[in-house]
Amino acid sequence: MYGRGMRISEPARRAGVAPSAIRWYEQAGVLPGAERQANGYRDYDDLDLARVRLVLSLRRLGLGPEDAGRLARLCIEHGSVDLDLAPLIASQRSAIARQRDDLERLDEELTDLELTIQAAGRARGTRRETAMSDQPIRVLFICTGNSARSQMAQALLQQAGGDDFVVESAGTQPKGVNPYTIRVLAESGIDWSSASSKRLAPFVGQPWDYVITVCDRARQACPVFPGRPDTLHWGLEDPAEVEGTDDERLAAFRRTRVELAMRLRPFITLARRAAGREQAVTLG
Repeated sequence: MYGRGMRISEPARRAGVAPSAIRWYEQAGVLPGAERQANGYRDYDDLDLARVRLVLSLRRLGLGPEDAGRLARLCIEHGSVDLDLAPLIASQRSAIARQRDDLERLDEELTDLELTIQAAGRARGTRRETAMSDQPIRVLFICTGNSARSQMAQALLQQAGGDDFVVESAGTQPKGVNPYTIRVLAESGIDWSSASSKRLAPFVGQPWDYVITVCDRARQACPVFPGRPDTLHWGLEDPAEVEGTDDERLAAFRRTRVELAMRLRPFITLARRAAGREQAVTLG
């Protein structure tokens, strides 16, 4: 049994629409008209409210009024999700999952940007205490295998930063440059075919302005560098761990290239500003 007694304003309020919207759906035949009582008012029950909410949900999924009304009626009659509706719900859930992933990546990028600004501010303060140097800005990227993320970061910064930067990359456990790294860099006009993976140890004793880890494992294993360079961490997923077809694996490396480019643009600008240099940044 479904309790009656609701005037149209109540289901409208609980569904988040105006009463006129429910009346329109009733007049269009999308919703059945509620039973009219002896006093002339229409009374609505919980089942009517369920229909309204379901129709509104289906409309938000992109269905037209008639299709939304038909599927809502079938779902309520059968007491389950209609077979025509199941693929649409699955598609919408996938879209929501993608949006959630995009928001998580954006949050990570904003966090990295905040830390980059702080690091550049510290570097600027240090350079003000000493004389501004004409020497290039020295940057070291570190990951575990020095096969994908740190290699791409080095190549992209060298391309976009030009003579203002000296860039190296190394790995805590180097294992060779991934062929997909070379392929996606070639798409950006960078020939990386002669690159090799390098051990971290030889770089520890060298002076660096910025040391940037691009994977969580490397961050945990990162040694202490002399001279107290500014350290940053960009927690990027390892594209080499993605399995699947050639296209799927290539797409993973392309995503990493894009994510690195998004972090490098503000980094280059802020690092140059801290060093007293200003130039436009172009990253492919």
